[in-house]
Amino acid sequence: MASSSFQCNHSCFMLLNFILLFISKGVICATFTFVNKCDYTVWPGILGTPKLESTGFELTRGGSRPFQAPTGWSGRFWARTGCSFDDSGRGSCATGDCGSNQVECNGAGAEPPATLAEFTLGSGSQDFYDVSLVDGYNLPMIVEVSGGSGTCASTGCITDMNRKCPAELKVDGGSACKSACEAFGTPEYCCSGAYNTPSTCKPSMYSQMFKSACPRSYSYAYDDATSTFTCTAADYTITFCPTSPSLKSSKDGSPKSTDGSGSGVDPMQEAEFANSWLADLATGDSTTPPPHSHLQFALVVVISFTLSFLHS
Repeated sequence: MASSSFQCNHSCFMLLNFILLFISKGVICATFTFVNKCDYTVWPGILGTPKLESTGFELTRGGSRPFQAPTGWSGRFWARTGCSFDDSGRGSCATGDCGSNQVECNGAGAEPPATLAEFTLGSGSQDFYDVSLVDGYNLPMIVEVSGGSGTCASTGCITDMNRKCPAELKVDGGSACKSACEAFGTPEYCCSGAYNTPSTCKPSMYSQMFKSACPRSYSYAYDDATSTFTCTAADYTITFCPTSPSLKSSKDGSPKSTDGSGSGVDPMQEAEFANSWLADLATGDSTTPPPHSHLQFALVVVISFTLSFLHS
C-alpha cells in the first residue's frame, strides 16, 4: 500500500476542475456593458440566441448597464432613438424600432437604418465581432474590449453619418442614413440575385462613402477582410455616441459647417479629437491590444500545475 503525505480522492479532482473551469474567463460567460454617452436617452435592442436578461431597455444619458452572455451566444445590439412609450411600456421609436410596440423587442430585430454591433462568442475559442452599417446608420457606436487574448481591437463608427448622409439616403428629418440597398432595393446594392457572391458584389459609391468615414465597420455584405475582429475570453463595452458632447443629436437640427467642408465639425473639436485614441479608430490605425488579466492567467497556471502534480 503506497503512502503519501497528501492524497486526493475523486471529489477533490472534480472540485479543482470546477475551479479551473470557473476562473478561465470566457469559458463560462462574457460581460457586455452598454454605455450611453449621447446627449439623449436611447433604448438599446438585443436580438440573439439564447435570450439574454432583456431584449430591450431604456438607457438614459450617461447611464450604463451590464449583461452576462453564455459561451456560444450569437446576436446583435443596436440603439433605438426618438422613442415614446406610455406608462404600460407600449410605444415606438423613430429609428431602430423593432416593431414590438414595447420597450422589450421580444425576438424582433431593428428596422433599418440602424448601426449594429454583432457578436458570436466562442466556446473556449475565439469570439467574432463587428460593427455593421450594412443596414444603414442611426448613431455613432464603438465596441471596446477588456481582458482577453489575441488582437482584440476596438471597432466601430464614431463619425456622425447623419450629417454626411446624401439626400437620397437620408431619412426624413435627418435622424438616420439608409444603406443603398434600403434606399434603392436593387440586386447590385443588396448583393442579391446575380450579385450574391464576393466576386460579383463590389463596393458601391455609397458603401465606399460609409467605409471612408468608418474604415473598421462593415459597409456592404462582403466587406469581411477589414471589418471582422476576434478575441478570446474577453468582456465588451458597447458605447453609443462615444465622442459626445462634440457629436450632437440629429434631432437638435442640422448643424452648420464651420470649416467649409460641409462636415459640420468644429475645427476646435476636430483638433481635440485628432489627439485622442479615437482618432486611431477613425483612421483604422489603432492596433494596441487591451491589457490581459495577469492574475487570472496565474490562477489558471497554478491550478493546472496542482492537477498535474496530484495526478502523478
